[in-house]
Amino acid sequence: MEISIRDLTKTYNGKVLALRGVSLEIGTGMYGLLGPNGAGKTTLMRILAGILRPTGGALMIGGIDATTERGRTAVKRILGYLPQDLGVYPDLSAREFLDYIALLKGLDAKRERQRRVGDLLTLVSLSDVADRKLRTYSGGMKRRVGIAQALLNDPRLLIVDEPTAGLDPEERIRFRNLLTDLGGDRVVLLSTHIVEDIAQTCQRLAVLAAGQVIFHGGLGELVSAANGKVWQVTTNGAKPTGDYTVIATQPLADGFSYRVVGVAPPAADATPAAPNLEDSYVWLMRGQRVGV
Repeated sequence: MEISIRDLTKTYNGKVLALRGVSLEIGTGMYGLLGPNGAGKTTLMRILAGILRPTGGALMIGGIDATTERGRTAVKRILGYLPQDLGVYPDLSAREFLDYIALLKGLDAKRERQRRVGDLLTLVSLSDVADRKLRTYSGGMKRRVGIAQALLNDPRLLIVDEPTAGLDPEERIRFRNLLTDLGGDRVVLLSTHIVEDIAQTCQRLAVLAAGQVIFHGGLGELVSAANGKVWQVTTNGAKPTGDYTVIATQPLADGFSYRVVGVAPPAADATPAAPNLEDSYVWLMRGQRVGV
């Protein structure tokens, strides 16, 4: 399935421009949407999910014109959506909650519905606690229930918005692995401000800032954009001065080692370092702020 976005705009209250001419082509598999809070990611996700109407532009999802009322209804039939804040019923068990959501999604045949719920509880590793009340679940377990409800209709398009925010490291790893497994035969859009989540799951991504796409392409392309801009320097404790962004600080026995991003080396004895995705993201965002 293909998603084609052309010059998409969204204005709130006639004056707040949340999206500014966004254009992207997205195919089957995992696709990352990376950017700081307030970049427009959630607005774009809500438009793709048919919750918001764009102010202008074109949006085709699997050959469906998603800018029309009929198109938005059609897209919802092939959509699974996990928003940032999924409300659950705390006094229901996970099994009862999923059964209820399945009914709302039109899975009327009881035996088929129960089979689907059971399969998804196994997929998200919650079978052994499926009959516990949701109020006893950890944040990570509730997110896994959220993914299960998004998959009830076996969607061709799965949208997850900031799914690992606030999770502990073990749950984040579990959740990322689950998303990667789901991306084989459907479009999975992962929207996040956490660079590591993109690095561990996506080969293609777009970066948004102030409602605009400032990069789209492969992971390697973004990483290589910071070649020659990342430096390692050791000092007696003073941070490098000048037009640099410090990425990491490591204490040493007689000083500190700094990893910095900047146009030129911060000191004569600075050594170049191979960039990673975090370095390149910081370099890209620096360019937006200072016009590099």
